[in-house]
Amino acid sequence: MGLTSVSRRGFLKTAAGAIGFPYAITTGALGGAGQPPAGERVVMGCIGLGGQGTAGMGWRGSDAPNIDWVPKGGFMARGVHVVAVCDVNRNNLNRAKMLVDQEYGNNDCHAYHYYEELLAREDIDAILCATGDRWHSPISIAAAKAGKDVYCEKPISLTVYEARALAEAVRRYGRIFQTGTQQRSDRNFRFACELVRNGYIGELKHITVNVGGPPSECNLPAGGDPPDWLDYDRWLGQAPWRPYHPGLLGWMVWKDYSGGEMTNWGAHHFDIAQWGSGFEDSGPVEILPPDGKDIQVLTYVYPNGVVMQRNQNCNGVLFKGTEGEVEVNRGFLRTSPESLLRQQIGPNEIHLHESKDHHLDFLNAVRNRTRPASDADIGYRSISVCHLGNIAYWLGRPLKWDPAAERFANDPEADRMLWREMRSPYQIQRVDV
Repeated sequence: MGLTSVSRRGFLKTAAGAIGFPYAITTGALGGAGQPPAGERVVMGCIGLGGQGTAGMGWRGSDAPNIDWVPKGGFMARGVHVVAVCDVNRNNLNRAKMLVDQEYGNNDCHAYHYYEELLAREDIDAILCATGDRWHSPISIAAAKAGKDVYCEKPISLTVYEARALAEAVRRYGRIFQTGTQQRSDRNFRFACELVRNGYIGELKHITVNVGGPPSECNLPAGGDPPDWLDYDRWLGQAPWRPYHPGLLGWMVWKDYSGGEMTNWGAHHFDIAQWGSGFEDSGPVEILPPDGKDIQVLTYVYPNGVVMQRNQNCNGVLFKGTEGEVEVNRGFLRTSPESLLRQQIGPNEIHLHESKDHHLDFLNAVRNRTRPASDADIGYRSISVCHLGNIAYWLGRPLKWDPAAERFANDPEADRMLWREMRSPYQIQRVDV
């Protein structure tokens, strides 16, 4: 029986029996205490309430005061009931609680310092995880184990095998997971990929992806004591301990905390490249870093011979085939020939997952127990491409990758970079393929 043919309640009961482990069905999932079932109303906790997390949590745009700095939208604008927020930054935490309480006109939102306490609540169906990158996989895995569905902002991991561990956990515990790669819910990106997948530009030969480069080693000196509003040790999480410096809060540029722009924008654009090329469930077989000679830019080679390069001479993602081109970015779509812009995809041709709203796509998947636009397996494969590129940059030599075995070919040094040691007590169990 497929997921699309059973109700949420039926799926939860079936999953509990089929997987063979203690499975907690939340009160929010089945209803109770006067609350409607989650098929009508999803109860959410939000973890990580900086700018991205606060926007994702959102609001409906009521006339409540003091929240003009938050754009209308997010989960609260889509009928979600947020009951709890969590952040190790006390300023962010207090601000998020104020926002939720003002939205509902009460003082009921609970503010947690420790996400484990939020996940222990049986009335919460789903979480939004919008922390720094180093916390995405550990919190999402813990949420899956706790029986929660997860909307996790990208990128979902710091390493290939960390993303693999997340995908394994989501599958094992029967949860719904959506990666925040919202370009999958944009008509232009979907249509561009359908044009490519259906052969309207002929045989695909080359893809150009415009993203930034890898992160840098952190060279910041000690910069005084952490501010009293920040739990610095927990903020660091799995990353190696180092003395506090205010510049660490711009963590995306540092290797210990992020994959840099390769995983920031790469999680979006490499994902679209794989979607359009048909390799969203697989990956490249060669990764070649620039050598200043024959290879001028980071280059990937796929099993069918398609070449993908990181280059800034295109607008977003550019697909080139034997008979035409498709170039796509946010708010931008160009085709050659131009007539392809008016092409209708026939009923018997390839139609990709259609979503017009990434948040609503997740909520519909939660209610119906269906696969969302960017589930954990897709997120794992897409972010792997970014991490593989970073590994090639760091090693400075060509690599051969086996996307089926999910390891490098006869390269123990590169294999060791598929995982990072995590600082105690913030480890997750390593999953080797």
